Amino acid sequence: MNESVIHQESKYFKKLQEYLGEFVYGGIDGAVTTFAVVAGGFGADLDAGIIIILGFANLLADGFSMSVGAYLSSKSNQENYKKHEAIEHWEIENLPEVEREEIKEIYEKKGFTGDLLEKVVDQITSNKDLWVAEMMKDELNLMEESKSPFKIGFATFISFIIVGFIPLLVYLWTFFNPSSINIFLWTSLLTGLAFIVIGWLKSIVNQTSSFKSILETLSLGILAAVVAYYVGDILEKFFV
Repeated sequence: MNESVIHQESKYFKKLQEYLGEFVYGGIDGAVTTFAVVAGGFGADLDAGIIIILGFANLLADGFSMSVGAYLSSKSNQENYKKHEAIEHWEIENLPEVEREEIKEIYEKKGFTGDLLEKVVDQITSNKDLWVAEMMKDELNLMEESKSPFKIGFATFISFIIVGFIPLLVYLWTFFNPSSINIFLWTSLLTGLAFIVIGWLKSIVNQTSSFKSILETLSLGILAAVVAYYVGDILEKFFV
């Protein structure tokens, strides 16, 4: 294979990894909320057509809402960082002695003393960009967001739609191809498989135990479905 092609594929894979966290959490939310709608509809003994309508309405509306929220949150964090970065630049330009003393205090707390402390402070304060970066990180505890807010929102939306569609798949298939299969059972099995895959991906993002992550995700999905089923069942007795 051509070396440039391999390089491009490697670059593309790294980009996918960069937004894997957004994909995972969008997928979890999509599967949980859509499966809850399906379970609630099944508990209320609603017609398959109505469950499909409710499911798709939830899928698109919640997916859009979640992606917009992720986009705005990331954009807000970036704007907050830039605002405080500008303030630090102004303080370094106009109050250099005060800011130098703050750097000294930061590194004293890290264990630096004497000549070594003075050399470290001199080195940092000789470069204004480095100086500002140190103040942002150590004084304000702010880290710059390198990911695109739009891509964060887009990854969240796509994963919500893709994974959230799985609980509706069997209902949609049997609606156009009528059969005698147990729709909710097959929906539960497919959604459970989706939870397993998403839980495994979550363990990669969080660097935690795969078993624990899968169990957590499955438990969350099952709990949401059980609650929705019984709410649907109870409300159906009152209102239908």
